[in-house]
Amino acid sequence: MSLCKTPLIGLTADSFRHPLDLQATKSLKQIPGLDMMVRNWLGPVAEQVFYVENIAASVLVGEKQLPDLYALLLEACKILDIDPPQLYIRQHPAPNAYTFAMRGKQPFIVLHTSLVELLTPQEIQAVIAHELGHLKCDHSVYLTPVNLLVLAAAIVPNVGTFIAQAIQAQLLEWVRCAEFTCDRAALLATQDPKVVMSVLMKLAGGSPILAPQLNLDAFVAQARAYDDISKTELGEMVKATRTSQLTHPVPVLRAREIDRWSSSQEYQSLLQNHGKSTSEVTSTGGWRNW
Repeated sequence: MSLCKTPLIGLTADSFRHPLDLQATKSLKQIPGLDMMVRNWLGPVAEQVFYVENIAASVLVGEKQLPDLYALLLEACKILDIDPPQLYIRQHPAPNAYTFAMRGKQPFIVLHTSLVELLTPQEIQAVIAHELGHLKCDHSVYLTPVNLLVLAAAIVPNVGTFIAQAIQAQLLEWVRCAEFTCDRAALLATQDPKVVMSVLMKLAGGSPILAPQLNLDAFVAQARAYDDISKTELGEMVKATRTSQLTHPVPVLRAREIDRWSSSQEYQSLLQNHGKSTSEVTSTGGWRNW
């Protein structure tokens, strides 16, 4: 069965950026000298290490290498109106995906094999689009060196530890807020909230064996219940404690945000205002869901 999606011509990052992301980014940029320190200190070395290590240990996707995955990338890029980055597949038992970008260099996305094995093609595209959201919003250009700065604590204890501790809470808050924006990018690319929420459900409690047995409606109800509980004073305190050291918001919270935003006028307006072109992107659905 074919699915038609509307390309969002002229889509800008600020048109779908989550307000928490905008606020957290402004706060992070106010840290004195952070950007300059990272560029001059870690940037040149980290750039070479990450690029060489990734090329050596991963498989580059293209027209002649895993072409179905490559087609999902190109389709998502067309919908989100962004130039395609490189896409790599890496053997790893932990389901994950990440983006690496340095200013002036070609960015790339990495998908772990365990993630690909866990998800359907449309869900894989949602993950790819989430990573494209980092690029669309310039998250990766800023996120990559800052993450490296935190990791530098183990390499240069005296300087690195002091800086990392000083910005850790603020950095993690920013990263979590940025994830909300990128989940929106995943929704804009798939144009189906159930696909995005299904990814979150499988990341929370799925496996190649359990995934087909999971009930999305029950997970959405769970997300809404979490929202109700979090409105209490005790619930807010538990939620804050639970998430303060995480790099991502908890999956049910992300699902609740997508559930809410997919029903908003803001989301519907984005599809209508940027989808005025008569052309459509067609997904052939050539992969079987598992």
